[in-house]
Amino acid sequence: MPPLLWLEAFEVAARTLSFTAAGRELNITQSAVSQRIRLLEDRLGQPLFVRHPRSLSLTLAGQAWLPSIQAAFVRLRDSTTEVFGLSRDAPVTLRATPLAQQAWLAPRLVAFHKAHPDVSLHLASGFWSNDFGSEGADMEVRYGRGDWEELESIPLGKGEEQMVALAAPELASRLRQPQDLAGETLLHSVGFAVGWRAWLQAAGVADLERRTRRVSCDTQVMALELARQGMGIALAHRNLFMRWQREVRLGLVPVFELYVPTPERFWLVRPLRRQLREPAQKLWDWLAGHSAD
Repeated sequence: MPPLLWLEAFEVAARTLSFTAAGRELNITQSAVSQRIRLLEDRLGQPLFVRHPRSLSLTLAGQAWLPSIQAAFVRLRDSTTEVFGLSRDAPVTLRATPLAQQAWLAPRLVAFHKAHPDVSLHLASGFWSNDFGSEGADMEVRYGRGDWEELESIPLGKGEEQMVALAAPELASRLRQPQDLAGETLLHSVGFAVGWRAWLQAAGVADLERRTRRVSCDTQVMALELARQGMGIALAHRNLFMRWQREVRLGLVPVFELYVPTPERFWLVRPLRRQLREPAQKLWDWLAGHSAD
């Protein structure tokens, strides 16, 4: 079994594809990371990385081995927490997408902090589905279908979730029917089951997509900000938008009275097999109690 420090250097370097970034994360020098990787490769008898002039990539062996190493570290962290727990004063960590943070979490965390100022909080951002997982967070606001067997999941909002088209008032005023979207810019947010293609199909104008301009954003927050500034039309979750619109002046209005159902929504989740610490339980109970607001 290779030394744990070598395995740790491999996991971080493989995740960041940079010995320099790995050194910063591990608080050691870049040369120390490189040396540990070399020793590990010598022990295994084959290379794990391809060294390019200014970058790194994983060999096939490195790619095949990485998921097992990462799973092992996750299990080590989780089992340590399960057996020994965290100190009561450790911050409660909550991970969420930027949109969920701004549209749903922010006002509820403000109210929670006023009621429980003694609870320390750490809010972490997750952008992609693989950013979310049991490691490092007491609970999450996660996007999806809610079919996670290892998690307790509470839906946010009432009823089914729907997607609505939004635009700045000046742009929205000239759009009377879906056919008017021809020649306009559609702001796409990646990663959603119901995007513009599905929305246009539900509106009966599926062929219109070829006659629109496209701007793709990797977060819904950015798509909505561009829409607010008049760049184009964005799709948003109706439940989340209605709450956000009540609490913050977004400057966006629905373009059409067309709401397309989506099987995905935002959920408050936590691992089933991990018992929450007292301060984390306070936050969970607070958020769960406001999940339908």
